[in-house]
Amino acid sequence: MSTHYSKYLRLIHLVGDLLLLNIAFICAYEYKFGTIDYELLHGKYLALGIFFNLSWFIIVFFGKIYNLFRAIRLDAILYSVLKGVFFHVLLVAAFIAFRKAPYYSREHLLITYFLFSVSICSWRIIMNYFLKTYRKLGYNYRRIIVAGYGNSSLELKTFFQERPEWGYRLLGFFDNDVENENVIGKFSDIPAFVEKFEVDEIFCVLEEMSKQEIKELTEFADSNLVRIKIIPDYGGLVYKKVDMDFYGDVPVLSFRKMPLDDVMNRALKRTFDIIFSLIIITLIFSWLFPIIGIIIKLNSRGPIFFKQMRSGKKNIDFWCYKFRSMYVNNDADNKQATRGDSRITSVGAFLRKTSIDELPQFINVFLGNMSVVGPRPHMLKHTEEYSQVIDKYMVRHFVKPGITGLAQAKGYRGETIDPQLMKNRVRLDIIYVENWSLWLDVKIIIMTILSVFNGKAF
Repeated sequence: MSTHYSKYLRLIHLVGDLLLLNIAFICAYEYKFGTIDYELLHGKYLALGIFFNLSWFIIVFFGKIYNLFRAIRLDAILYSVLKGVFFHVLLVAAFIAFRKAPYYSREHLLITYFLFSVSICSWRIIMNYFLKTYRKLGYNYRRIIVAGYGNSSLELKTFFQERPEWGYRLLGFFDNDVENENVIGKFSDIPAFVEKFEVDEIFCVLEEMSKQEIKELTEFADSNLVRIKIIPDYGGLVYKKVDMDFYGDVPVLSFRKMPLDDVMNRALKRTFDIIFSLIIITLIFSWLFPIIGIIIKLNSRGPIFFKQMRSGKKNIDFWCYKFRSMYVNNDADNKQATRGDSRITSVGAFLRKTSIDELPQFINVFLGNMSVVGPRPHMLKHTEEYSQVIDKYMVRHFVKPGITGLAQAKGYRGETIDPQLMKNRVRLDIIYVENWSLWLDVKIIIMTILSVFNGKAF
């Protein structure tokens, strides 16, 4: 089977979603009221149930949550569907408020959305696994050819071979250099080949083709309902995140398109930061602060808190707070802590080893100049130095710095004498910035908690 049944996937998802939505609604109703009261169910709750279904249709139509292209990752699928659930909640809340409807049970609504969120995410996971397995077995594939033979073409071939779950079957390469044994024909041979073998998509490598050849191939593809995909030439630049906008009829590529450029993603991350920091400040910091404060004061002279200017988002400076772990000294803004550093107090050694010294940074998170998870903020001097010698170092400043980050969760903590170690940190920071998701934040937090017990910091 080629792609003939792909058009039914959206319908399958829609039917499944509506079925789960109504099952959740009725199960929550029975749980709340103890039985199916048909008189009540066919009264005010009937209107609510109808609006539940209509709202989902509206969200599916305008929210584009069924953009099921093959390259999409599972976390992006789950994020999209949960965003749909969020907007569904808003629509239902507006319906209840503006209709001046009779009282609806909040418990019923909460249980409905809990059941629906869990079940629809499970449904997406199952469908995603089924499609990947189905495609690995050789079904639901797309026949493709690549116009242009070069490094990009070979990388694309390797990718398709390594990721059969995407369901692409590469039929061959076309190029005017027909002496190459890997090339099965010239660009002029493509139309006949496409019609004979029912090709679904043509990948065009810009650097290997002339404008006229691309124009002619595009016109043919449009006339024969074949999809064209362009592999651009960035002139040696390597960017994994690229977005395209149109200024009038002029296409403009934007490099470094990041998940946190989206206002909804930023709002989601900020909400998580506020809730998480409030929990830590209220349940841990509130009672631990006076105890740690007294111990620090008894151990050495100086303030309880150590504050230092650090580089934040967009390289804007901010005051970063920590429990003081060193004797008061004049090198705090210039010299990084080292293993066996004589400036570290006996209490400070324990605070640093357990990462308790970082707790006051949750105040920074609550105030909004830090996040729970993100690239670690560096001293101003180090930002200036590293930005001159480490490639793409400043990319990490596109987002708020964090109390912990992917680099720290992977074990890159404490002193960094070797420049290669700092490069590794920066590489992981950039991976985080370009691939952010709320689930990734949660995983990093869990990994950080586990790594604290290793006692690698000092």
